[in-house]
Amino acid sequence: MENESGGPENGNVLEHLLRIEAEASALVDGAQAEADRRIAQSEKQNRVRYEERYSREAAEMEAAYENEVKNIRKRYEEQLAAYRESLTAITADRNGFKNMVESFLKED
Repeated sequence: MENESGGPENGNVLEHLLRIEAEASALVDGAQAEADRRIAQSEKQNRVRYEERYSREAAEMEAAYENEVKNIRKRYEEQLAAYRESLTAITADRNGFKNMVESFLKED
């Protein structure tokens, strides 16, 4: 029942306020549920983007690492081959060595 001014009667004011509070509570609950849904969706999208970027950058780093290892191995093999070649190029001067040892022994 309403009074002449169009509002609820005094006895129904409390019921009217309780209904408004219940509607407001329902609106807040709905808004919270929507916010939770949007946050979860955003977190999921961010996780997917992170995993994609992480995978891409990890693959790039792995490729760079493998390339660097390959280059280092190549330089190592080249240096080792050059060292071995330099060792084989050395000739032994047995007579010179023998003469030097004899000269040291004779110095007494």
